[in-house]
Amino acid sequence: MKSSISILVVDDEEMMRSLLSKILQRDGYNILTAEDGAHALEILQSEKVDLVISDVKMPRMSGFDLLKHIKEEHPKIGVIIMTAYGDTYTVKDALLLGADEYITKPFKSFEISLVVERAYWRLLSGSGEKTPQTD
Repeated sequence: MKSSISILVVDDEEMMRSLLSKILQRDGYNILTAEDGAHALEILQSEKVDLVISDVKMPRMSGFDLLKHIKEEHPKIGVIIMTAYGDTYTVKDALLLGADEYITKPFKSFEISLVVERAYWRLLSGSGEKTPQTD
């Protein structure tokens, strides 16, 4: 069930965090937010998180640095990287570092929903866990 899936949205732009939160809450997910990678790491120490959606360019800690840390310390957490305008080098680097999915800004609400769904099912299929029932 989507209500048991927790997603951490990491972006230094408050408006983007708010937009993503609204879209994903409407889809039935539990949402946490962080304004940068350093704050995200604090949240990951104390909260159960299934997926992280992170911007690449942020102060204090980039999305790439956050991605590296998550893959080392929390390998079962999925990571979706957001980048502006489909910069192919950024996308390639994110995937090489272990990102499960990516999405380019600007995006439509249905696109983020599809990417999240795809990332989550990919994680479940790779973990050997039973798949949850869909809503």
